[in-house]
Amino acid sequence: MSKDFSNFEGIKSYIYDHYFCCKCCYHYFHTCSNCNYKRFIKKQLKSFNLFDRFIYVLIIVNVFAMVLESHLSLRVAYGTYFHAFEFISILIFSAEYIYRVYHAFVTEGKKGVANYVFSLFGLIDLISILPFYLNQFMKLDGRFLRILRLFRLTRIFKLGRNSNSLRVFTKSLAGVKAELIFTLFLSVLTILFSASAIYYLENDAQPDKFSSITESIWWATVSLATVGYGDVYPVTVGGKLFATLISLVGIGVVAIPTGVISASFVEEIRIEKENRSKQNN
Repeated sequence: MSKDFSNFEGIKSYIYDHYFCCKCCYHYFHTCSNCNYKRFIKKQLKSFNLFDRFIYVLIIVNVFAMVLESHLSLRVAYGTYFHAFEFISILIFSAEYIYRVYHAFVTEGKKGVANYVFSLFGLIDLISILPFYLNQFMKLDGRFLRILRLFRLTRIFKLGRNSNSLRVFTKSLAGVKAELIFTLFLSVLTILFSASAIYYLENDAQPDKFSSITESIWWATVSLATVGYGDVYPVTVGGKLFATLISLVGIGVVAIPTGVISASFVEEIRIEKENRSKQNN
């Protein structure tokens, strides 16, 4: 069975499976007197924990630096320091990415590398460093470069690599994938119907606001999402009545996926607690 080396839990599981000599050691380090590796493994796991904590702190500091750099006065005064810190961070994140690829290759060969590189956190690791290298080796348009620099923010998602709560939430989403796809399809149909209806109701009164069905999609979307920015709104009696109905329907459209995800998340938490209870017993 393939192992997932994109996070600390996957590496730890591999260490457990290959170095502990009995099942009791899988849960308790001190219960097996025949295990010659238990001190070595405890030291290895401690090293992994320290490295992960260092990466977490670096990610958080990177996000703060990105926020501070957006201020013109700070960018002018400390631009050199921001660039130096970014360069050092890129080197560390690049080394981490290369190490994870190497570790996956050593343990499972090309299959392990493919599993990591195309995993969620493997893609996040790559995207978080890719803009820097693209900027160094390619001439990019300023607007495109600003968009790429926004991808630096994906580094914050690396914080969820070892999060058990994120893993449970991901499993809960995967468990109701079909239901979520259906609610998305239902939402698209409702938006299209609302845009069409409001176009025919409001076009004569507001040809500049509701000039076409595609232009009306913006109003339909914000109305169904119960946001209602107020930049576009109906003025006819029929349009107002229809907008009232759509606002009520929008509550239901938002509530359906929320309820589906919440129920699945609660179920996954229950299963997780049961599994943890069985392991402790």
